[in-house]
Amino acid sequence: MAEGNSKVWRVNRQVSVSVFIQLIFLASLIVGSWVNLQRQLDLLQRDVRLILETQKAFGEKFESLQEKTIAYEYRLRAVEGAATQVEENSYR
Repeated sequence: MAEGNSKVWRVNRQVSVSVFIQLIFLASLIVGSWVNLQRQLDLLQRDVRLILETQKAFGEKFESLQEKTIAYEYRLRAVEGAATQVEENSYR
């Protein structure tokens, strides 16, 4: 009987060590996945920040171009008005 119990204990011990190794492996996979996820989130945060900065710069340039367009439109109207007056005066 003692031999039978000894074999059972060895099998149980081997199974316990195997389960323990599997748990350690599973825990290392979970930790590795968590670290990778954190790295990916950091990269995503950096990319979003860069996009927002680029969008802000683009908005500022667009506003500047809008202001220049309005100014040129007023200048063009003034030039057209002056040209119209010159034409009217030359016909008289």
